[in-house]
Amino acid sequence: MNPQAKLIFSTSLLLGTTITISSNHWMMAWTGLEINTLAILPLISKSHHPRAIEASTKYFLTQATASTLLLFSSMTNAWFTGQWDITQLTHSMSCTLLTTAISMKLGLVPFHFWFPEVLQGSSLMTSLLLATIMKLPPTILLLLTSPSLNPTLLLTMAIASAALGGWMGLNQTQVRKIMAFSSISHLGWMIIILIYNPKLTLIAFYLYSLTTAAIFFTLDTTNTFKLSTLMTAWSKIPTLTATLMLALLSLAGLPPLTGFLPKWLIIQELTKQGLTTTATMIALLSLLGLFFYLRLAYCATITLPPNSINHMKQWQINKSVNTLTSTLITLSIMLLPMTPTILTIT
Repeated sequence: MNPQAKLIFSTSLLLGTTITISSNHWMMAWTGLEINTLAILPLISKSHHPRAIEASTKYFLTQATASTLLLFSSMTNAWFTGQWDITQLTHSMSCTLLTTAISMKLGLVPFHFWFPEVLQGSSLMTSLLLATIMKLPPTILLLLTSPSLNPTLLLTMAIASAALGGWMGLNQTQVRKIMAFSSISHLGWMIIILIYNPKLTLIAFYLYSLTTAAIFFTLDTTNTFKLSTLMTAWSKIPTLTATLMLALLSLAGLPPLTGFLPKWLIIQELTKQGLTTTATMIALLSLLGLFFYLRLAYCATITLPPNSINHMKQWQINKSVNTLTSTLITLSIMLLPMTPTILTIT
C-alpha cells in the first residue's frame, strides 16, 4: 500500500476514535464510528486477495447495519425525549436498539458471526486493529449509557459470549480465528461487569488489548498463521516463542500473570453484588478458553511436528524482535504487582 494512503487511513482511524470517545452528542459519535469504518476497509482489503475482499465486504455490511440501528435509536430517543445527549438515553426501545447496535459492532453473541471470518481474511496487524482499537469507541458508548441499559439483557449476552467464545475456539487450527473467539470470550467478561462497575470494564479492555497486541506482534514476527507453523516457530526465535507461551497463559487469566488481574477483580465485584452464581458460571466457562490457550502454548514451545508437513520450514527469519514487541510482552506478563497503581490511575 502507498505510504501516504496508509498514513491517511491510520490518521483517520485515530480521528474517528477520538471524535467518538470525546463526543456527548449522538450525531458526532455516529460520525466518528463511520470515519472508523471507512478508514479500516482499505486496510482489510489491501492484499486484494479474494478472502480479504470478502472480509471487507462482510465488515462493511455489518458495521453499516449497526450504525443505522445506532442512528435510529438516537433519533427515536430524541423524538420522545427531545435529548441528543449520549448520557440522556431514557426511552426503553432506544436502549434496546442501542444495545443491539453496539453488540453488533463489538461482535457479541448472538451478533458474532462476522468477526472470526473478517479476522481470518485480514493480515495480522489489521486483525490486531480490529480486535483492539476498533472496539474502543463502541465500548466507550456502552460505558456512557450503562445506567440506562437492561442488566438482564447484558448479563445474558455476556454469559453467552463467554460460553461460545470458549466453545468455538476448541476446534480451530487457524491462529487468527482462535484470537477472534478469544476476543468474543473476553468481551463477555467486560460486558458482565459493565452495569456494576464500569471502571473494571475499562481495566479489562486495556489489559486485554495489551496482551493481545503482544501476541499479535509476536505472531507477525514469526510469520505464524496456523498451528502447524506455530510448531516450528521455536527454531526461528526460541526466546520470543518462550515468552509467547507466557503471554498466552496471561491471556487465559492464570496467576501470577497480568491477565489474572481483570478476572480476579470482576469475580470479586460480582460476589460483592450478590451474583455468586453468575461469577461461578463465568469462571467455569473461562476453562474452555484455557484449554485452547494451553494448546497454543503447547504447540509453540513443547511439541515438534509429528510428521512431515506440507510447507517449507523457515529456518532463518529476516525480522528482528523490535523494542515494542519486547516491551508489550514484558508488560503482558509482569503487571500484576502494579494492581494498586492501575486501580488508582483508572
